[in-house]
Amino acid sequence: MSDVHENLQKKRRGLNRVVHALGYSIQGLKAAMFEPAFKQEAYIAVVLIPLSFYVGNNWVEISLLAGSVIFVMTVELLNTGLETAIDRVGPQWHDLSKRCKDLGSAAVLLSILLCMGIWLAALFYKLVPHT
Repeated sequence: MSDVHENLQKKRRGLNRVVHALGYSIQGLKAAMFEPAFKQEAYIAVVLIPLSFYVGNNWVEISLLAGSVIFVMTVELLNTGLETAIDRVGPQWHDLSKRCKDLGSAAVLLSILLCMGIWLAALFYKLVPHT
C-alpha cells in the first residue's frame, strides 16, 4: 500500500518553487530512462542532435532538426505519464483506458513521422545536388 501525502509544492512560492520543480523534472527524466521507448529515443537523440549541426545550414534549420527530435521525446514523456496514470487506476481492461493509451501512442507516432519528414527533407536537400 502506498502512502498518500500532502503536495507541498502547491504551497511553495518564488525561487523555492522553481528549485523544487527542477528537482521533480530531473526525477522524471531519470524515471523515463527506465522506459524502453524513451531510452531508445534518448540514444537516437545523442546521435541526431549533434548531427543537426552538420546537416543544418543555419540556426533555423538546426533548430528544426534538433527540435523535432526533442519534440518526439517530449511527446513520449507525456504518453508515459498517461499510461502511468491509467495503470494507477487499475490493471483491469477498460474501453476508456485502452482509448487513452491508444491516443497517446498515436501522438508519439505523429511526432515520429514529423521528425522523420523534417530529417528526410533536410538530408535530401543536403545530399542531392541542386542546379
